[in-house]
Amino acid sequence: MLEIKDLHASINGKEILKGINLTIKDGEVHALMGQNGAGKSTLSNVLVGHPAYEVTQGSIIFNGKDLLALKPEERAHEGIFMSFQTPVEIPGVSMVNFMRAAVNAKRKYLGEEPLTAGEFLKIMREKRKIVELDNKLANRSVNEGFSGGEKKRNEIFQMAMLEPTFAILDETDSGLDVDALRIVADGFNKLRKENTSAMVITHYQRLLDYLKPDIVHVLLNGKIVKTGGPELALEIENRGFDWIKAEIEA
Repeated sequence: MLEIKDLHASINGKEILKGINLTIKDGEVHALMGQNGAGKSTLSNVLVGHPAYEVTQGSIIFNGKDLLALKPEERAHEGIFMSFQTPVEIPGVSMVNFMRAAVNAKRKYLGEEPLTAGEFLKIMREKRKIVELDNKLANRSVNEGFSGGEKKRNEIFQMAMLEPTFAILDETDSGLDVDALRIVADGFNKLRKENTSAMVITHYQRLLDYLKPDIVHVLLNGKIVKTGGPELALEIENRGFDWIKAEIEA
């Protein structure tokens, strides 16, 4: 599904990614761990096409297409979705209108007919149940007045509506209490299919206890320096990252 080769990227002239190599197959969930400033969020922003980041070297192939040649909205329509660390509020724009516009824009890109109001509202009700999103929240402006947990739940609801094939969860567990974390993780797990994949960026094991990644990577100083199974995340939880640094320097 996703193949990244020798990816280098900078922001404001400072190189952050220094040669990322990563392959994610259909159906796989990969966890990306690392200290602050290691480049985890930079990688996610590069994947979705954030204009502030400049790719200076390397390639990204997504489902056979050159991802770097696509505009941000085209990447979204092709099936890439990112749940943000801090979802923004959009006052004056209702969730219903926002999601209907997003869903129909994707359908237009794929050559499909737009959903009628009735069809859309039926799907919205079904998807809202997946993440236990209150109907009152769904009828308010996007994220306006939402708690941290409600914003993250709303992100997973948007993911359910857009049905991406590749989801990036960028520290979705940040600021969540145990109950909110469970609801968000359960919603994500219900949306998983054989042909969908994900990259989960986190500092903590607790989210991975719910999501159960297939592969765990450690990103340090702009490079993936260690890869393993779920047991690697447990080891990091117990020992931190210093032992990996020492291993590299030895």
